[in-house]
Amino acid sequence: MFTGLVQGLGTVAEAGGGRLVVETPLASELRQGDSVAVNGVCLTATGVEDGRFAADVMEETLRRSSLGSLQAGAPVNVELPMRASDRLGGHIVQGHVDGTGTVREHSDEGTARRLTIEVEPELLRYVVEKGPIAVDGVSLTVTALDGDSFEVSLVPETLERTTLGRAWPGDLVNLEVDVLAKYVERLVAR
Repeated sequence: MFTGLVQGLGTVAEAGGGRLVVETPLASELRQGDSVAVNGVCLTATGVEDGRFAADVMEETLRRSSLGSLQAGAPVNVELPMRASDRLGGHIVQGHVDGTGTVREHSDEGTARRLTIEVEPELLRYVVEKGPIAVDGVSLTVTALDGDSFEVSLVPETLERTTLGRAWPGDLVNLEVDVLAKYVERLVAR
């Protein structure tokens, strides 16, 4: 389990063939078999050495996320799993990406930046104004909704410490909706 509070940026060292290698100072805190979130996707470290970790990426993950489009040199958000003694500063993020969205536009508003993200209706139904969403693994609050998109507002800290500060129209982002919304829908449907 993660909180959506990105702990550092990494750089893709290798990508392709169902394998991802990420260079990051956080690799020193990992051991083989540990979980780690990359752009919000929970992966298992299959090897750790020299400031890098490797992970195998299964086909399901490649279909549902943007990891398949990553290339060497790309920056990625990295988060280590939450410890039982940690504060839950973001929201509960499982690292089980539900799908992707596309950045439609961004605009500066004072010191913040607003991102509008287009999303398919099957995911948008779980998104509520003032509710949580993870975008590329970053815990955010939805500030507005319309028929085919939602909006989030990014503070300077988020812009500086995550890849979302570099998000441009047309960029693909990973989305994880609130797991509680999915459970409620399932229970009500019964």
